[in-house]
Amino acid sequence: MSLKKLNTVLATAVVLFTLYLGLSFLLPLETSFPGLPNWPSGDSGFPIVKGSREIAMGLAMGILLVMGHRRALGWVLLMVAVAPFGDMVNVLAHHGSTAAALGIHGLTAALIAVTGLLTLRETSTTPATAAQPA
Repeated sequence: MSLKKLNTVLATAVVLFTLYLGLSFLLPLETSFPGLPNWPSGDSGFPIVKGSREIAMGLAMGILLVMGHRRALGWVLLMVAVAPFGDMVNVLAHHGSTAAALGIHGLTAALIAVTGLLTLRETSTTPATAAQPA
């Protein structure tokens, strides 16, 4: 499998999961924030803010993927990896489950960052026949 196909599969999975996650916070699917010991009440607005954030990130990545802007997609994937990293820090800062913080949010951040780096690597290759500067 070529690097471009692998990156497309990984990026598609990240986009679809991000959109699913966002919708799960906005729709009454009884989603909880993994690892957080005291889930904010439904009146707090936390699920709406988190869901909106996830949907916005998913749409941004999805549009770049569909339009073929692969270099921009790589950079946006790296930027999006900050969100699950922040979630991991949030869980740890609020004395949540270390296993959930690292195993769910940390691994998610790493997977998204690796996908972004692989996409940037794919787009940074220069043709072998490029003229060398004198």
